[in-house]
Amino acid sequence: MNATLTVAGLFEALRDKLELSWLAGREGGEREILFRPNDDPGSSSLVGHLNFIHTHRIQVLGSIELAYLDGLDPDYRREAINMLFSGQTDMVLVSEGLDVPEDIQQHAREAKTPLFRSTLPSHELISHLQHFYAHSYSERIILHGVYMEVMGIGVLITGEASIGKSELALELVSRGQRLIADDTPEFARVAPDLVSGSCPSLLRDFLEVRGLGILNIRAMFGDSAIKRSKYLRLIIHLAKFSDQELNRIDRLKGSQDTHNVLGVEIPRVTLPVAPGRNLAVLVEAAARNHILRIRGYDAGEAFMERQHRHIEQDQ
Repeated sequence: MNATLTVAGLFEALRDKLELSWLAGREGGEREILFRPNDDPGSSSLVGHLNFIHTHRIQVLGSIELAYLDGLDPDYRREAINMLFSGQTDMVLVSEGLDVPEDIQQHAREAKTPLFRSTLPSHELISHLQHFYAHSYSERIILHGVYMEVMGIGVLITGEASIGKSELALELVSRGQRLIADDTPEFARVAPDLVSGSCPSLLRDFLEVRGLGILNIRAMFGDSAIKRSKYLRLIIHLAKFSDQELNRIDRLKGSQDTHNVLGVEIPRVTLPVAPGRNLAVLVEAAARNHILRIRGYDAGEAFMERQHRHIEQDQ
């Protein structure tokens, strides 16, 4: 997808966080910063240190870059600054609160290219800008379910309507887990293998439970019961199983597969819903077990290895 934002919009969104001041080129405020993350490697990237070969839409100048320009002969310096403010550059950002030479400001005014200054170091600026762009302008999808932080990881609880997702979420919150979004969590792919989930601002803090209506989880349980966003690591799908379906579940591995979310395969565990089952405990156990799997431990494989050892000893 081609995501765009204007230079002025970026300035307003990050002015305080990045301690930005606008030095020149205000006429270019409505210029769109266009970034295609799937373009060829040789094409322009979003943001980076001064580069004349593989240009960036946002060129960052720190002490090293300004020293390089100062060391050039006047003709070469003029040519380099002309290249800096060519059509490939949407904005120029000077870091570390450094003084900006007048010829650079003059070129910014003539090219109508926004020139900003920040007190932060270059590497922090680049990191903040990449993070802002990835989270604000990535491809997005809304999935029906309740999104929570369980045992420190992002867990999406899905299932048919009225199966008890919200009641389960309420019990998990009462056990110390945290609510992110109810009903319509929004997910964005922020890296090749990372999907981040958050809550639309209109629904933030609220959970609908049939029979109780709309509950404000923050007001009831405090700020610690709410989480703004989290990387999606696990999906728990609630389903009603027949006796035959229950008998077909693998006794060692359980009911596990993956679900594709924005091109990323997310592990999914299907939990049978039945009277008397403590689903909150099962969800917490599923999250703990997933964390162990990430660390390289598989309880089913460990159990089978133990059985094999006992058989070998008996023989």
